[in-house]
Amino acid sequence: MSNLIDTYKNYEIDLEKVTCLFKKDNYEIFWLGIDNETAFRCNVYLIKSGNEAIIVDPGSRAFFEVVKKRALQVVKLEEIKAIIVCHQDPDVCASMIDWLEILPNLKVITTERTNVLLPHYGKDDYEFFNINTCKKYIFKSGEELEFIEAPFLHFSGAFATYDKTSNFLFSGDIWAALDVDWELVVSDFDKHISNMNLFHIDYMASNLATRGFVNKIKDKKIEAILPQHGSIINSDYVQEALTYLKELKCGLYIIYGDISGCK
Repeated sequence: MSNLIDTYKNYEIDLEKVTCLFKKDNYEIFWLGIDNETAFRCNVYLIKSGNEAIIVDPGSRAFFEVVKKRALQVVKLEEIKAIIVCHQDPDVCASMIDWLEILPNLKVITTERTNVLLPHYGKDDYEFFNINTCKKYIFKSGEELEFIEAPFLHFSGAFATYDKTSNFLFSGDIWAALDVDWELVVSDFDKHISNMNLFHIDYMASNLATRGFVNKIKDKKIEAILPQHGSIINSDYVQEALTYLKELKCGLYIIYGDISGCK
């Protein structure tokens, strides 16, 4: 087993190439981008098991060609079997309609609540893989992805994906960060907290929701947290990240904090 994330700590990656984050035999995980120089930089990931691949949160239409080009550096087009959509925001998944144009048999892995909204992007004739009723995706080779519902973080139908082979948690907007001085892997967690606060305080519903999610995953072995915005949190800081979320004051607490009992 080879978790490669620590090799990119304090390292300037080549944005013209895919970045391999994990490799074990024929099972690999890649960071695909995106290279826009804004605080809202989006992360797209690809999980590859032999000749079967899944894209995690494919991103906006503006970066479809870039993401596709990078994906095709490591897989053939027909090997991409599904996309994971952690919630319906355009920065997460608007490019799904571009993927469906070239791969009409692509599975869209998401929740029922998210799936209600996705057809508004312009396509409704796709295969919906419902994580509310099917909690796992099993590759032909036997590796498993587990889906963990995360209501109101920050959408009622949000979820995270836990890869049982790498012990990576693809967290969507949970642990997302806004940072113009971006790095692929967090090198200073105390500094990174302020970047996460810029996102979480306004976007996450409440401490009740964040604590509830931490409680769901507290017994899982997590080697890295891979959010949809900001930097990857490596194993050195996973426990600090869990504590951050558990203690976070956000959303309703900030807006309605003067009302007795609001958490």
